[in-house]
Amino acid sequence: MSNIHRTHLATAAVGVAIIVGAASLPFTINPSRVLAAPAQVEGAVDSGGSFASIVEADKPAVVTIVTTMKGTDVSATDDGSPMDKKFKKFLEQQGMPGAQQKPERGPVAQALGSGFIVDPSGIIVTNNHVIDNAADIRVTLDDGTELPATLVGADPKSDLAVLKVQAPKLLPTLAWGDSSALKLGDQILAIGNPFGVGTTVTAGIVSARGRDLHSGPYDDFIQIDAPINHGNSGGPLVDRDGKVVGINTAIYSPNGGSVGVGFAIPSDEAKAIIAKLEKSGSIDHGYLGVQLQPVTPEIADAIGLAKPEGALITSVTDGTPADKAGIKSGDVVTRVGGNDVNTPKDLSRLVADLVPGDKEVVTVWRGGKTAELNVTIGGSDEQDKQAAAENSDRHHQVGPALGIGLADLTPEIRDELKLAQNVDGAVVASIDPDKPAAAAGIQAGDIITKVNDREVHDARDAKTAVADAAKSGRKTVLLLIERAGQTTFVAVPFATS
Repeated sequence: MSNIHRTHLATAAVGVAIIVGAASLPFTINPSRVLAAPAQVEGAVDSGGSFASIVEADKPAVVTIVTTMKGTDVSATDDGSPMDKKFKKFLEQQGMPGAQQKPERGPVAQALGSGFIVDPSGIIVTNNHVIDNAADIRVTLDDGTELPATLVGADPKSDLAVLKVQAPKLLPTLAWGDSSALKLGDQILAIGNPFGVGTTVTAGIVSARGRDLHSGPYDDFIQIDAPINHGNSGGPLVDRDGKVVGINTAIYSPNGGSVGVGFAIPSDEAKAIIAKLEKSGSIDHGYLGVQLQPVTPEIADAIGLAKPEGALITSVTDGTPADKAGIKSGDVVTRVGGNDVNTPKDLSRLVADLVPGDKEVVTVWRGGKTAELNVTIGGSDEQDKQAAAENSDRHHQVGPALGIGLADLTPEIRDELKLAQNVDGAVVASIDPDKPAAAAGIQAGDIITKVNDREVHDARDAKTAVADAAKSGRKTVLLLIERAGQTTFVAVPFATS
């Protein structure tokens, strides 16, 4: 989603003046109000509907984080400079100190984010992207005290990080809440330091749960209808009891600013990861080596699965733990150890939570029955790289009942489609736009490598396999398609005519 932006603020050297100037603005509480124990909110929301008691208790534990990046040019950051220019103009109009300072030369950049204290000794939680690539990290407490911070640990996959500051006294803290108890429509508060203006509180509601931003195995975001902006990253999302139920991390921003749609990491996910980072400083996530897609009702019917549940394996990378364990393309993973797998997200999360070297039993649906495979979990990520395929419409052979024309993979077609030599199958040479294959998304130039559980090596194999599937009484045939270097299963119903 190209309009999803992380909510830290990256600035050039002029941003130093913006941030430092903001730190001295009168937006902080009196130092004498700083607590030395977890914030307790009595009565939560006031009888008149005010959040004042929550803000009074929680605000002292929210911090501003400024990082100096390692040789990063601000022009390459994901929070563009137009917002910096607008904010600089705003400061100049307000006559605030530092606004007139000229930027220094060189590729020095700073990032601004937020965080919150979870231990009075100085343990701070924030987002990984706030401190990523940082050469120097400084934390400004709510009373204006600026302290150097050290990185305890960070995890890019979950976008979480833990910092430590040495303070002359015990610091105020926030307590974790129960994000699983959140319901759509529940009121929440987002606290942070947007644009460096000082600690800011915005109110809203939980508008959705389980949002997937396609950023990793831990995509399970709380969507909030509350204004959060650049600089809010890492700040707490608190409930009506003043407890942390999420960590603000991203916004939907088609225009560069807030449109009121934000996303937060659930506390139930975050606190377990934070505990691991405090203990060991990093997390080596488990790795299987497969590509996945959901099991639709059509796919379930095609393979004889009672319910459209599980994670369908579309491809297995050679030499990976999945390959060594015998997992195959076309398998549907239904369990990992003692945990059910209902969706691809379930499988991604379960594997990511495992430690490399763990041995697990993976249950798959294959050939109309279940099988159990012993897998030793790996720990290295790999990325696929393939050439893009182009459409072809030569050497037509008509396939039965689906509305496609098939052709063999001749050397000329293989060269035209830029296919690797190990790719084998039948090329889709033509499509009838009024037949089921077109409606299912099959395109000319797709390579059919499997029909149901049968591998195909040429057009004749594919036609025979489709015909056999039709004779078996199935309403749908499952095709494994390779397109532009990616493999995916497509369930195609047989034409009723």
